[in-house]
Amino acid sequence: MTYSPQPLPPRAPLSDEDALREARDFLASLETRASVREFSDRPVPYEIIETCIRAAGTAPSGANQQPWHFAAISDPALKSRIREAAEEEERAFYAGGGGDAWLAALEPIGTDASKPHLTTAPWLIVIFAQRYGTAPDGSRAKHYYVPESVGIATGMLITALHRAGLYCLTHTPNPMKFLNGLLDRPESEKPVMILTVGHASAEATTPAAARKRKPLAALMTAHQGDTNQKD
Repeated sequence: MTYSPQPLPPRAPLSDEDALREARDFLASLETRASVREFSDRPVPYEIIETCIRAAGTAPSGANQQPWHFAAISDPALKSRIREAAEEEERAFYAGGGGDAWLAALEPIGTDASKPHLTTAPWLIVIFAQRYGTAPDGSRAKHYYVPESVGIATGMLITALHRAGLYCLTHTPNPMKFLNGLLDRPESEKPVMILTVGHASAEATTPAAARKRKPLAALMTAHQGDTNQKD
């Protein structure tokens, strides 16, 4: 495929004042985002999940290879099998496999090997990173910046789910290779995360430690030139 420029998609320009208002409104929305472990079994229509995944698929990626796959699961039997396999790995982790430092860091979050949310919530979304693709002639096609690309898409997915009024929980049992077999995904794909998705239960809480945010001075530095300087 050769380079072929095209016009940008239609998008209304914003004044600086409108842009700042939009940015502040978006920040206010994201400040209400929270990870929960207590989910309601209230159904979530497939169309909402599909639309959020479509939004994630608009993410930028290295050489536009789009090296991701999202497996959306609502089947109770399959969710139960995922929970069983995940809890087996988690029991080994919490029995000492994770190491003292890692377990100590998780203590304020209140996690343990039990993962009932994997079967209670209406949806699981397993995110796979495609380490390489397949060229038209059947040969292996290299993908570029795979972790970075999948990370961006995952962040956009979490944000889309939040904007749809849903809650989610990131879950990374280690190892996760069992997901390839359960979900019939190829060797070229590496599972990187399970997102539990649904509505929070009426009793849901979030750990105080999880609500702490770095102050702006710790997460940002600004290198601004002299905007008033004349040529």
